[in-house]
Amino acid sequence: MSARLVTLALVTLASCDRGHHEPAPPPPISPAPAAGKACTLVANPPVIAKHRLVAIGDLHGDLGGTRSALRAANAIDDSDHWIGGDLVIVQTGDVLDRADDESQILDLLARLDGEARKAGGAVIQLLGNHELMNAAGDFRYVTPGGAKDFDGDRAHELAPGGVWAKRFAEHDVIAIVGDVVFSHAGVLGDWVGKVDATNLAARCWLDGQAAEPPDVLHAQDGPVWTRALGVEQVDCPALHVALQRLHARRMVVAHTVQPRGINSTCDNELWRIDVGLGKEYGGPIEVLELSDPPRVLTGSR
Repeated sequence: MSARLVTLALVTLASCDRGHHEPAPPPPISPAPAAGKACTLVANPPVIAKHRLVAIGDLHGDLGGTRSALRAANAIDDSDHWIGGDLVIVQTGDVLDRADDESQILDLLARLDGEARKAGGAVIQLLGNHELMNAAGDFRYVTPGGAKDFDGDRAHELAPGGVWAKRFAEHDVIAIVGDVVFSHAGVLGDWVGKVDATNLAARCWLDGQAAEPPDVLHAQDGPVWTRALGVEQVDCPALHVALQRLHARRMVVAHTVQPRGINSTCDNELWRIDVGLGKEYGGPIEVLELSDPPRVLTGSR
């Protein structure tokens, strides 16, 4: 595969990151030769939310904001230990970039997942565009402090097969918990029919078992890049069809900052949860509890 073409694709997409317009389609990427061995990873088991289900959006390296969001969800105590019982939290990606606390957040979420699962809950992390961009060597949104993170060798540790990339390989792009679909940016169109394949392709690449980057890395209409669900005018019929095909009732997305905070559209079938929580944006501390009806939980810094 041409490294130049991969770089061009990432530049095209990342230059539109956080904008309100669809990025231009990336240049086509020629497929790499097939790997000699099949990926050994298997699908992550489904998680069932018994009582409470909470979604948290982009964190972008802000450990203080992360702690505040978890406290708003009544998930942790003042010592950062799990008190959520069988609460299930879904964090929709973009832990990386824009501030300095990335590995600390990842360590915190991983530890809390272990504590939560012992209590019957879980902390599910999804992959956002920034996780995949970093794995592909696109560090343009890395802060000076972040450049020293990951044992001072970000490029090696986050590259496919690296220690931290293998940790990311534990996480999916798309998760369905009960009747709710979660992804960083949204699941529409043809992507609806390839949820499992998308998850496995991204995970196998991050784990170092696939030579070819996954389609989701550069697809402008894909689950980590689309802006179609973050804008004011959403194609609600298309969303409804996607939910029907996924046997789901609601979809939760982040990726595009919502200036008015967490909000819903399409008769509450779509919830947008990126509130600019990270310190670079200075947005409010808000998380979404998927109760019936859903409610916004607020915290303070």
